[in-house]
Amino acid sequence: MQTVTILGATGSIGCNTLDVINRHPDRYRVFAITGHTQIAVLMQQAKACAPRYVVIADDTQYNEAKKLAKEYAVEAELLCGSRALEDVANAPEVDIVMAAIVGAAGLLPTLAAVRAGKRVLLANKEALVMSGALFMDAVKQSKATILPIDSEHNAIFQCLPRDFCYGELERSGIQQILLTGSGGPFRTRELVSFPDITVDEACAHPNWSMGRKITVDSATMMNKGLEFIEAHWLFGVAADKITVVLHPESTIHSMVQYVDGSVIAQLGNPDMRTPIAFGLAFPERIDSGVAPLDFATLHDLTFTTPCYERYPNLKLAIDACKEGQAATTRLNAANEIAVQAFLEGRISFTKIAEVNAETLNTLEPKQVTSLQQILEQDRLARETATGVIRGLS
Repeated sequence: MQTVTILGATGSIGCNTLDVINRHPDRYRVFAITGHTQIAVLMQQAKACAPRYVVIADDTQYNEAKKLAKEYAVEAELLCGSRALEDVANAPEVDIVMAAIVGAAGLLPTLAAVRAGKRVLLANKEALVMSGALFMDAVKQSKATILPIDSEHNAIFQCLPRDFCYGELERSGIQQILLTGSGGPFRTRELVSFPDITVDEACAHPNWSMGRKITVDSATMMNKGLEFIEAHWLFGVAADKITVVLHPESTIHSMVQYVDGSVIAQLGNPDMRTPIAFGLAFPERIDSGVAPLDFATLHDLTFTTPCYERYPNLKLAIDACKEGQAATTRLNAANEIAVQAFLEGRISFTKIAEVNAETLNTLEPKQVTSLQQILEQDRLARETATGVIRGLS
């Protein structure tokens, strides 16, 4: 029996994690679940999985949480605030931490789990985008186990040799990593109409069910750009050894190409319960609840090269990865501000990339080596992006 903390339980990854855990009550017990604003959903989850702690990240929601906890007869102890997120991530009783908080807010609790040497199921790509070298150094020092949950990185992990060592592509005979992406809902839409894209259109992904922010990132392919940066740090791979490939069917989740001409791919239905179950049980395999892939129904597997005119955010992310840590931290921060402005109707779809580019161009190049410096770059980029948006308005 292993105990699990789920950071970001009310999101898509968190809900799917609880679904997989519920299928294996003899293997897993929930220690803590956390949420930000969907307090009613969090309390319903707490009633169902009976954790020891429930953490409300937003202090202003605490009174509402107490009221709902009484209404749902939740027996868990209620905690609130960012420090409580770290406490349930690094608690001695915890074996596994699902890091599924979206955005920069997930960095500190995920780092807390890493520093405590936990098995971390990493669904929060922003932790590596913001603090790649610092994060991986902490993994090395604490001997934490990092298992990627993003479907693409999980696929790459499964396609690598079992004895693969961080950064040793040549020794493993690896030529390149092929990072697949669906291209989102606007892969074939006329570019001239992009300024007219609505929030509802951008939040309707053709293959995956995800939160609104991530779905917009998929539409702009910023999500793939962040995954590019994550792969760079997660596997110790130079940027020129990672290639993004459009694969609209989302059947092949990513591939590894070897120097002998072999390409190993991981296939499956587009359902996040597959990588979640893989991470929970590794190196074993358990039932995830996902239907097996029916090859008789697969008519096409198509691949194309992404066009940067259509996906300028992807180009910004790849260039930022090559520039260094400050650039990727700034890009992530600016994008969070820009996407929120789009979702609130304050800027158009095409302005997201413009805000990101202007933010990067405004701030001077800088080297960052500490968590304090990383958080400062995050703050500066948010302020700058907010100012850019104000100017556009």
